Amino acid sequence: MSSKSSSVQDSVSTDLELDRNMVERVCVGDIISRLSDLYPERLAIIDGERCLNYREFNEQANRLGHALLALGLASQDVVAVMSRNTAELLISYFACAKAGLICAPVNLALSGEEITYCLRDTRARVLIVDSVLADAAKALPEHLPDLHHVYWTGSCAYADLPKSAGTFDALVASGTRSELAVVIKDRDAVQLLYTSGITASPKGVLTSHLAVTITTLSVNLVKKFEPGSKVLCILPLFHCAQLNAITLPALVAGATVVLMQSFDPSLAGDLIEQHQVKTVFMLPMMYGALLAESAAKGRDFSSVTRAIYGMAPMSGERLEAIHTLLPNADVVLGSGQTEYTSLTCFQLPEHQWDNRAASWGVAMSMTRVSIIDDDGNLLPRGKTGEIVYRGPQAMNCYLNLPEQTAQNFKYGWFHSGDIGWMDEEGVIWFIDRKKDLIKTAGENVASIEVELCLLSHPQVVDAAVVGMPHAHWGEAVTAAVVLAVGVDVSEEDLIEYCRQHLARFKVPKAVRMMKEFPRTGSGKIQKYILRTQLQGIYSDNED
Repeated sequence: MSSKSSSVQDSVSTDLELDRNMVERVCVGDIISRLSDLYPERLAIIDGERCLNYREFNEQANRLGHALLALGLASQDVVAVMSRNTAELLISYFACAKAGLICAPVNLALSGEEITYCLRDTRARVLIVDSVLADAAKALPEHLPDLHHVYWTGSCAYADLPKSAGTFDALVASGTRSELAVVIKDRDAVQLLYTSGITASPKGVLTSHLAVTITTLSVNLVKKFEPGSKVLCILPLFHCAQLNAITLPALVAGATVVLMQSFDPSLAGDLIEQHQVKTVFMLPMMYGALLAESAAKGRDFSSVTRAIYGMAPMSGERLEAIHTLLPNADVVLGSGQTEYTSLTCFQLPEHQWDNRAASWGVAMSMTRVSIIDDDGNLLPRGKTGEIVYRGPQAMNCYLNLPEQTAQNFKYGWFHSGDIGWMDEEGVIWFIDRKKDLIKTAGENVASIEVELCLLSHPQVVDAAVVGMPHAHWGEAVTAAVVLAVGVDVSEEDLIEYCRQHLARFKVPKAVRMMKEFPRTGSGKIQKYILRTQLQGIYSDNED
């Protein structure tokens, strides 16, 4: 066969591969292509005064996807996006998905040094920056040898800064509106998110089109988003819980995402009332702030039918107050982790009214959940061990960390690092993170149990419990709390309160008052930092 004939055959083969792929592929970017066909004039995004319908949303994602490929980016190259919750971030995410690129939203809660580390780790070719963050971003390019182009949202191109290439709007305008035709494989990565760093340095999690798509459909089975309904997006989109467990499932149903760029209880209340929001997802401390703000103003939140919380437990009293504030809402907990394309477990509506309100609920439809011991043996119902998962939502890998990736997939299960048990009905009960279980005087103490006790105290706004080295106890149960403004509660008052509600060995040996806790971008308390802050709390002769 001549080289010319071979070249023609290769070209035909490539065309056939693309044709077949366009028909049968699993591609996150195709989600808004379908919605643009189905609901072209329905609102997809509300970002302050700016609104995009599904036709406009899809067109801008197509244009940006074409423009990024025109820069010379190849399949699975990384585009980093340093932005608050904005329409530009979502446009960039779907543009990358359509173009076969990987979107890496930057965790804005990290320090400048950590952000530099993550961006260098990604080897991002393009960085899109929210112009509001210009001061924080302008020193980054010189430390990123793989970065070629920096684009800025807004009207200023910052031409005097290193590697600046113009505005985001100009980049979008340079692309064509036609649907992109590129080969995308099911397990190609679509997103690169960095873990919260609650125990150590952040790790890059590469997640596939298949994993994200299965998650969006699975979540919709329990959350039942409806076309045209409004969903309030409060938590940062650089976190898996907001992006994959709320925003994408809402969009796949044709709902409208109302963006908040940072949490403010008064603004949240205004947006819920103004847009008749049906679904909210907040951290416990955010619900507390909304309760206080609403008590002062008086609000009508009757539109809300689903109030989801996560990251931390809430006391029964707090849950009752939320039910009163949101009289038509199911108040339910969702659990998961970045590595498993959250969610993995979700409370059913009936769980909120009985003793299962403190549980994690049941496994999502496409997730198999089991409990294993340290040797990988499956444990029977009622026995405590590590919570493990199976299902297509698993990450591809930790970026550049093959040994840690292999450890997480050991014994043919995905290891969550969470300790818990499962009852006879398949309800999952979380006890603690493996690394947070406190071993004191031969007993195991779940930090979460002590935290819930402290949170039930009327003057405690937030609580975190860790084990600290102690000459007598080995590890001493040690609490840190944030008190309500203007109250006067002593350490001994709180210890005595715990004595009345907990077994003696679970009672904190010390309680420290703090103004705030070190937190990740998703609101989780960084206990490894808290332990550093509490170093030296016990002397050798302390009981």
